[in-house]
Amino acid sequence: MTTSAKRHSTPPVAANDRSGPAASPRIKLYKRRIAIRHADPQAGERLLAEALGVADRDALHGLLRQLVKASVAGRKPDEANLAFMISMVKSIAPKDSIEAMLAVQMVSVHAAAMRSACRLALTDDIPQQESLTRALTRLARTFASQVEALSRHRNNGERAITVRNLSVQDGGRAIVGNVTQHASMIVAEPNAATAAGMVPPREACECEQGESWQGAHA
Repeated sequence: MTTSAKRHSTPPVAANDRSGPAASPRIKLYKRRIAIRHADPQAGERLLAEALGVADRDALHGLLRQLVKASVAGRKPDEANLAFMISMVKSIAPKDSIEAMLAVQMVSVHAAAMRSACRLALTDDIPQQESLTRALTRLARTFASQVEALSRHRNNGERAITVRNLSVQDGGRAIVGNVTQHASMIVAEPNAATAAGMVPPREACECEQGESWQGAHA
């Protein structure tokens, strides 16, 4: 009889288990207050502050109150929705107060978009479908704008530019290689165009000599 070796693998959920000491504590909602569920209240606040990217207690509780209001399901704040939203903010990993506020807005807009999508799927009324479709479209566009805003903020306000198609007319030339574009200058990888055969070696040499002369007399 042949027996197969037992495979000891960790299930996907357990592999990503975040219930250890560094996991973000969950929030308990009461009628008039918010409680952080953690054995050490100060440590719980610190972990949540790190997750939300805020610097002090006032900012932490302010963002938590806003997330609680945005987590409403059936006219009542929902702990499961709130935990999901906090987890999403943590995965965005905000580094400063601007990123923290933008991340909270992003997850709130996402939650609103999903509520609109759910209502759209449940209604057969044509006017309601049209209204919900417009709302969902606006929310989706807002979310995309927020993603772009976060990317630009993290890149010091510079917008990434990707060139996918390049056309060169007769007599024209193009730079072949890695090109980095900044606000005031464009820097290309040296010798890239010559190696690709786009610029004759003689002209490339003259160009390099001219750049060296300019650098020496700058």
